[in-house]
Amino acid sequence: METELAIGDNILVWKPTIGPRIFNLFASMRNEQTDIYRIPGIKKIQRNDILVFNFPHPNSWDKIEMHILKYYIKRCVGLPGDTLSIQNGFYHIEGIETDLGYPESQNKIATTEQFEDGIFHCFPFDSIIGWNIKNFGPLYIPAKGDSIILNRTNCRLYKKLVEWEQQGSLQYKDSTAFLNGTPINKYRFQKNYYFMAGDNGLNSQDSRYWGLLPEEYIVGKAWIIWKSIDPYTNKFRWERFLKVIH
Repeated sequence: METELAIGDNILVWKPTIGPRIFNLFASMRNEQTDIYRIPGIKKIQRNDILVFNFPHPNSWDKIEMHILKYYIKRCVGLPGDTLSIQNGFYHIEGIETDLGYPESQNKIATTEQFEDGIFHCFPFDSIIGWNIKNFGPLYIPAKGDSIILNRTNCRLYKKLVEWEQQGSLQYKDSTAFLNGTPINKYRFQKNYYFMAGDNGLNSQDSRYWGLLPEEYIVGKAWIIWKSIDPYTNKFRWERFLKVIH
């Protein structure tokens, strides 16, 4: 999240925006998956909000899981119901004209011709779909109650979400989708999802690589830096104390 945040910043998280979560903390500490409930919040998440969340892939990028001790902080650029794309490095939402993410970082991607190994190609890492960090999508971000046709492309894009919601297996073979071994043509989502992006686009492990974030995994909105210590000198960076995070 450079340059908005720096290594050594300690931040406060504002939970009332989306509402605090209730879940079995002890089961989560044992690395067990547990149901997550949320008290209604006072405001909906907005595009460009900086959010703290449990990283949904603590063990494997092939499976969504909860780990109570693994947190990420990224900027939300895509909301449930949005259709998101990346065009020459810049984020776009269908029907929305406002800037998304950190434009300076996106401009660096647009003007870069050679990328290091492992940076250029991204989710869903499919040679037929062929997305990369310069040209990505369009990707529909599901909202609770949305339905999709389970063709090959959608099975690749939404496999992890369906398997997480159903706690089962989604396979596609012989032009047919199978959920837990049963043929299925359509799927209706039970949860809301978000697209998260780091401000330092050339060095950020975000939704471009691991996919969409379930709403249940969002802790809250990053609020202020309450303390900042230079990791190299161990000195306080007083100028960053009580800085509001934007």
